[in-house]
Amino acid sequence: MATAHSRAAARLTMSPAVVLLLGWMLIPLAMTLYFSFLRYNLLMPGTEEFIGTLNYQYFLTDPAFFAALGNTLALVGGVLVLTIAGGIGLALLLDQPFWGRGIVRLLVIAPFFVMPTVSALVWKNMLMNPVNGLFAAIAKGLGLQPFDFLAEAPLSSIILIVTWQWLPFATLILLTALQSLDRERLEAAEMDGAGALDRFVHIILPHLARAMTVVTLIQTIFLLSVFAEILVTTNGGPGTATTNITYLVYAQSLLQFDVGGGSAGGIVAVILANIVAVFLMRMIGRNLDI
Repeated sequence: MATAHSRAAARLTMSPAVVLLLGWMLIPLAMTLYFSFLRYNLLMPGTEEFIGTLNYQYFLTDPAFFAALGNTLALVGGVLVLTIAGGIGLALLLDQPFWGRGIVRLLVIAPFFVMPTVSALVWKNMLMNPVNGLFAAIAKGLGLQPFDFLAEAPLSSIILIVTWQWLPFATLILLTALQSLDRERLEAAEMDGAGALDRFVHIILPHLARAMTVVTLIQTIFLLSVFAEILVTTNGGPGTATTNITYLVYAQSLLQFDVGGGSAGGIVAVILANIVAVFLMRMIGRNLDI
């Protein structure tokens, strides 16, 4: 009886927060779904009309959508590969004893706390600028022609900027997992004649598999909605070279003032994100034996 009373009290205590959370999530989603079925342009107020799925047909057949989808997948895949590979390397390095290790760890993790807009501005104006940037100065010092990263390799530049931001997160998770590795296993393998590469492949990598899966899941959810870095550096260009799904929805809604089309794009983006999330949750469930 006391247990049932405690559960009822817990539910009653939690219910306001749950209702607030559901309202915060469901009301904007319901409004977006409603607007997606309307011809609703901010330049023509009062002319809204129901057009069914026409906005979805337009958005899904727009050539810019397929370019944005490809850019989104390339951005997510590229950042995941670089952050996981780089995170493993940095985790192995930071796990070694050396003087000033605490300070180095702090410096490695620091970029994760820089706001995306600020980091994008720093990379655009201080590092990648073909006239006054640091990379241009290094190229000139070596007698080479400066490379205009954002014009010549825009998507790769965005991937590099986002990787710099997310590499500390991957390093932190992988370093935490690495520190839980039983050192006796490594010592026993070394005594049995296993080289550094064999120990890495057969002991360290399997031990880091769960941490890599968690990093993949969390980063993918956030990387699908990368926006500030693109807005600050390239505005989705040149053309649609760096336009992802998130920026395409922004351009449709706030640059072309087409709220109906942008809402349809937002619903499509939510559906795609949920498909990816379900796939990743199943993958992480298998790896973690949930």
